[in-house]
Amino acid sequence: MHILGISAFYHDSAAVLLRDGKVVAAAQEERFTRKKHDPGFPENAIAYCLKEGGVGLEDLDHIVFNEKPFLKFERLIETYLANAPRGFRSFRAAIPVWIKEKLFQKANLIKSLEAFGAKGKVADKLLFAEHHQSHAASAFFPSPFSEAAVLTLDGVGEWATASVSVGRGRQLDIVREIRWPHSLGLLYSAFTYYTGFKVNSGEYKVMGLAPYGEPKYAQLILDHLIDLKEDGSFWLDQSYFDYATGLRMTAPKFDALFGGKPRDPAERLTQRHMDLAASVQKVTEEVMLRMTRELARTYAIPNLCLAGGVALNCVANGKILRDGRFKNLWMQPAAGDAGGAVGAALAAWHLHVGKDRPLNGALDGMQGSFLGPAYADGEIEQRLAAAGARFETHDEAPLLERTVDALAAGDAVGWFQGRMEFGPRALGARSILGDPRNPTMQKTLNLRIKYRESFRPFAPAVLDEDVAEYFELDQPSPYMLLVADVKRNRRRQLSEAEEQLFGIDKLNVPRSDIPAVTHVDYSARIQTVHAETNPRFHALLKSWKARTGCSVLVNTSFNVRGEPIVCTPEDAFRCFMGTEMETLVAGRCLMKKDRQNPALAKDYKHRFDPD
Repeated sequence: MHILGISAFYHDSAAVLLRDGKVVAAAQEERFTRKKHDPGFPENAIAYCLKEGGVGLEDLDHIVFNEKPFLKFERLIETYLANAPRGFRSFRAAIPVWIKEKLFQKANLIKSLEAFGAKGKVADKLLFAEHHQSHAASAFFPSPFSEAAVLTLDGVGEWATASVSVGRGRQLDIVREIRWPHSLGLLYSAFTYYTGFKVNSGEYKVMGLAPYGEPKYAQLILDHLIDLKEDGSFWLDQSYFDYATGLRMTAPKFDALFGGKPRDPAERLTQRHMDLAASVQKVTEEVMLRMTRELARTYAIPNLCLAGGVALNCVANGKILRDGRFKNLWMQPAAGDAGGAVGAALAAWHLHVGKDRPLNGALDGMQGSFLGPAYADGEIEQRLAAAGARFETHDEAPLLERTVDALAAGDAVGWFQGRMEFGPRALGARSILGDPRNPTMQKTLNLRIKYRESFRPFAPAVLDEDVAEYFELDQPSPYMLLVADVKRNRRRQLSEAEEQLFGIDKLNVPRSDIPAVTHVDYSARIQTVHAETNPRFHALLKSWKARTGCSVLVNTSFNVRGEPIVCTPEDAFRCFMGTEMETLVAGRCLMKKDRQNPALAKDYKHRFDPD
């Protein structure tokens, strides 16, 4: 049986194909259109999934959309009626779009899908799952657990902004919800907006900025914005916000409380902005800890699954793990809306069709999240040659040796191998790699390669078998969704002057023997690399360790600021030529920048809109 899952029309559109309950292929539309967070109908992602699965639309048993449009429209109308006449400008902007397009989403979906074939038969295949049901299904059904508490948190679906479910076997029952307009995701997004970053894109920047600040405003948030109960339930005072009926996230009352207007994106970050980031991060962690402690008390299940955009907050995830109420955590790697496509399809398989879950007790069902397009060595060589690239080809052993040579020489290395990752993290298939021991590597990657803010941290990719030698972590983190501290014996003793530094001045102070991946609070967003799911990247780390004694590499996504992660060999070569990256390894091909035709270099820095 084949099931196609679709997420679309808000942000991060995606498609996934299941065959007999197993994920065969999954991809985000942005990777094909090169438009970050592309919300459109995922025609390219669907075409890829069908091709990868060797099926046509007529072969599908079900096509499942990840939310129910009529429920969302109901929420929109009720919200405007409850707040009238406030919000008329927003109402006037939204309603024509709904009447013209979104209200008839089923018909529009059928029309778009019929372009793939099976004309006249699509309507019989179409199913709709609720948004948080899709998130919960994406968290529990691919997890390695037979039983788990499931927590989903995001901005908003139809009505729910958070949900609690209990998963047992193939059953998944939602037992609690928090509803619009009270939303932890939108509280965080309000501060994302207020500190000058883009909503639904810049939240991870706020998380990365938080360690530079002090949570000076946390109590102010708890006293005025959020009424937080002991069990983690909460209520937001809507007089401070404008997202429910307005055209911006915060209201004048919010601005007055925190001492000024929202930061203009071009304005310099100050200590105040860092303190605001630290404050909303602390409050978010407190909400999530209270929620998860209550779940542990209520259900006495040792396993917790997380999904929804807030589950990408890897700092909070790490604190939940260290809190110890749950023995095991599993987060959907595509925890945001893209992963809703996975959840919608799996909900249809297990809940609608009624099929059981096969469990092996160890690996999850996401296959390392390597579910996107791959290119055979011959095709990579052909496509690179057509793009004008000059390269050498090597068998695996010499390829790894030459790559280690480049890393040891201080190069930033583009690494393009195997199937593209599904979700927001590069996990060693579409990555830029560097030497974590190099104290200037973070600055180099941010300013010369990624063209992004200097404060942004980088993640360590570490051999799974060696993770405990470097970090305070004793469980796998294959999807870069857990933050843990660097071990104390690897930390550097700071001088008295260095200890007195504040804010961004902390940035260039080495803090450990792997300074490029050690954040200013000694934390790191860890990816454990497993031979079972990514054998070539694992082999590279083994070769790197054999040469240097170090089991860690810097791993950041293969793109520049505002660009989706590269998908094709041509995307990789363009990014390589448009940045100061020194080496590119794509399949068996190895390229050095100084051997390329300089006429192929383009101004890449301004090609994409800032994210």
